[in-house]
Amino acid sequence: MKTISSRQNAIVRAYRDLADQPDPGGASLLLDGVHLVREARAASLRFESVAVAASHLAAATEESALAFQLMREREGVDVVAVDDQVFSAMSPVRAPSGIVAVAHREPTTAAAIFEQAPLFALVVADVQDPGNLGSLLRIAEAGGATGVIVCGESANPFSWKAVRGSMGSVLRLPVARSPSVEQTMAEIRKAGANAIAAVPREGDDPDTVDWSGRIALLLGGEGEGLDPRVVAECDQRVSVPMAPPVESLNVAAAGAILVYAARRARP
Repeated sequence: MKTISSRQNAIVRAYRDLADQPDPGGASLLLDGVHLVREARAASLRFESVAVAASHLAAATEESALAFQLMREREGVDVVAVDDQVFSAMSPVRAPSGIVAVAHREPTTAAAIFEQAPLFALVVADVQDPGNLGSLLRIAEAGGATGVIVCGESANPFSWKAVRGSMGSVLRLPVARSPSVEQTMAEIRKAGANAIAAVPREGDDPDTVDWSGRIALLLGGEGEGLDPRVVAECDQRVSVPMAPPVESLNVAAAGAILVYAARRARP
């Protein structure tokens, strides 16, 4: 196994570049930690490279076992040992876990997601916190959504923070980016889907909404929520009932309630 001891190494630079500038389409993903690398392996994603901190290779650790497993299973995977100080430059987290990897997933588009039958799409508009976005991706997969479209001023769903927040869901769930919620609405109409807008108040109770058929649930970003013009274009509005004086919920919490309301009602 090759050992890297310089921060100027091309592999180290590639990891740092991907951490700073995530792949816009999500073809290449930076994975940090045993859990995500295992999830990518289980999802049969192709690995470009895997790097393990030298100190973790010197003992019987989960990181070393996984690295050697990938070396045995996957021909052509570049598995390298990295000096611990250099590894801290490759890992984007404050407390490096001991293993990082670059894996490749098959990109998709909003149009491809909307062509699915059955269709239960989650549309996320202007959610700027990558942790919230990652949580929504996890919620979408757990709640049986058939895909997620991320649009507007949202964080990049393929950034390492969002990937980490999704706990690996982005590795399996169809996720696409769209330039604007307006373009996404046009795709919804073209697909013949029912657009349901999540609004803070004055929407229908989740348990009274007709969640059957081809649907797209739209969630707005932190603070402002969905643009009123977008809400006006939707077929229905839904609100999470809240006891006063609470007036709003975190977008991921609200998304979880609505996604699971839909799951309970769908065949």
